[in-house]
Amino acid sequence: MTDAALADLAEAAGVAPRWRDVHGAWHTVAPDTLRVVLGALGLPAGTDVAARGSLALLRQGAGSLAPLVTARAGQPTRLAAQPGRYELHMEDGSVQDGMLGDADGMAELPAILVPGYHRLTVGGRQVTLAVAPGRCFSVQDIAPDRRLWGLAVQLYALRRQGDGGLGDFGSLQDLVGPAASRGAAAIAISPVHAQFSADPDRFSPYSPSSRMQLNVLHTRLDMAGGDGGDLVDWPSAGRARLAALRRLFDTADAGTLGQLAAFRAREGDVLETHARFEALHAHLFGADPGLWHWRTWPAEYRNPANPAVAAFAQEHADAVSLHAFMQFAADRSLGDAQRAARDAGMPIGLIADLAVGADSGGSHCWSRQSETLLGLSIGAPPDLLSISGQNWGLAAFNPRGLVQNGFGAYIELLRSAMRHAGGVRIDHALGLARLWVVPDGASAADGAYIAFPTEDLLRLIALESSRHQAVVLGEDLGTIPDGFQDRMRDVGVMGMRVLWFERSPDHGFTAPRTWSPGAAAMTSTHDLATVAGWWSGHDLEWRSRLNLLGDDGNKARIWAERTRDRGMLWSAFHASGAAEGGQPEPWDAVPAVDAAIRHTAASDCEFVILPIEDALGLAEQPNLPGTLDEHPNWRRRLPGLAANLLQAPEVAARLDGLNATESTA
Repeated sequence: MTDAALADLAEAAGVAPRWRDVHGAWHTVAPDTLRVVLGALGLPAGTDVAARGSLALLRQGAGSLAPLVTARAGQPTRLAAQPGRYELHMEDGSVQDGMLGDADGMAELPAILVPGYHRLTVGGRQVTLAVAPGRCFSVQDIAPDRRLWGLAVQLYALRRQGDGGLGDFGSLQDLVGPAASRGAAAIAISPVHAQFSADPDRFSPYSPSSRMQLNVLHTRLDMAGGDGGDLVDWPSAGRARLAALRRLFDTADAGTLGQLAAFRAREGDVLETHARFEALHAHLFGADPGLWHWRTWPAEYRNPANPAVAAFAQEHADAVSLHAFMQFAADRSLGDAQRAARDAGMPIGLIADLAVGADSGGSHCWSRQSETLLGLSIGAPPDLLSISGQNWGLAAFNPRGLVQNGFGAYIELLRSAMRHAGGVRIDHALGLARLWVVPDGASAADGAYIAFPTEDLLRLIALESSRHQAVVLGEDLGTIPDGFQDRMRDVGVMGMRVLWFERSPDHGFTAPRTWSPGAAAMTSTHDLATVAGWWSGHDLEWRSRLNLLGDDGNKARIWAERTRDRGMLWSAFHASGAAEGGQPEPWDAVPAVDAAIRHTAASDCEFVILPIEDALGLAEQPNLPGTLDEHPNWRRRLPGLAANLLQAPEVAARLDGLNATESTA
């Protein structure tokens, strides 16, 4: 087919045939890339005949009613249906009926006032009507006209005696009480999604097997020995913890087994499919390292609905039950941590972190193949952060698959994240609008943007947030689609205002009183330098050591910019009242840490999140993007036991400063 016809098909499917970079220049996506992306969406475009069929399929779908339709409470909803009579069965059992109106050739359902998942019958077809409140549950719902704050913590980094060298939900319980006593409303934790029990060498929290299940290694366990060294030895600690969970399963009493049976019945197919995957993965990968990815498994095991999978599960019932038990133990342990946080007085408690995608070789993609973009990885186009673009090696939801399946996997995902949390952080929230996808084997620059049903996703977030009374944060950092932050704000999803990025056109740092009120202010994130690391240049020393700064000329420029930025930041601290006196030397980071926290606390944002590394004045950051084993990503442990971390006078003073600025504008 012609390139123009291919571009027309791509646009109709929500695949952008062109994209604009950070400098405003436009780039055309290669035809071969468009064909691969369209194919992953279930729209073959390799030949003219295939492309015409795909376009006809799109047009046919546009005129039919989807299995789930979202609506906003109090507003009419347009439907892809003919005007006529409708019947609405509400969640509370009541029934409404009436006539659909006619609006610009589409049927219009009168406004429904009650949020919930209702059953709509129209034209002989029954669909789910998901009616969302106007906004998410918010900080203002919890504490009107008062600012709240919380700490951000990498869970694996926490220590307690007997943790076996890996932070868990038990060490998290040890932290919540002291944090609450200092005034913290929340603890935002790193992702606790399920990893691969058969391969403890894989441990990045942002590259999980499943985002709907838990990392069982974080279950509270009492292990032999102390609290380990300065770095987590994930393979060693993981194998020891899996062995301990096996012993607990083997010695479980009748009461525990009864609770497990009830848990399995309640969780249903979502848990059962994951447990089967874990058992299959251990069986196949354990026998042949070449069978790590499910797409390399024998054909009969590549689809969870194949009878061979059920036969395997029956033959290996003990292994499947073990993995279900481990999820049960982890779920109970995480629930204990959230209850401890609320009992200690935290109005929010835990804030879960929802990774942007999952490893394509994991249980989530295996179990939800029709709702996953297989053959594509998500990332970012070339930008100021990475001139070559980024490929994160993660699979994302298929937007067409989500719509066709009534957003089932997405709703499950939200419910899983909010079940034992008072809030959720959505990693790379820009993915609610569009994602940069890269065909397998291609360079990160040879990708394309695909659009997502933003309005539907935001409404479902608002509905689940309201039902769980969980606040929602969205990481809105990067190349932001036009108007997206306004849509986030309108629905009550808090953006993130990070000190390092709050800059004016002349590169100066902006006054905190100009930061967005409906957002969360923070000094840094897990992917960026800590305040002490930035002020001292420790982050640049790491990058220089790993040859990430380019040639000598580029290194000199970057170091000179840091010297300039230090001066600008200290001036901003003076202007906001966060600092006095002369600018400290680079090696004297403590005054900068204290001032940065006061500066951030002076923002107009309704919520403040302080990374615990900054509360403690640490120079090392949890993750250094662009590295794998060269930097100890996701391995650093915090100094001291979780129960005692906040006792030092300088730490207490920093947290007290957050309490001193409570009111918002």
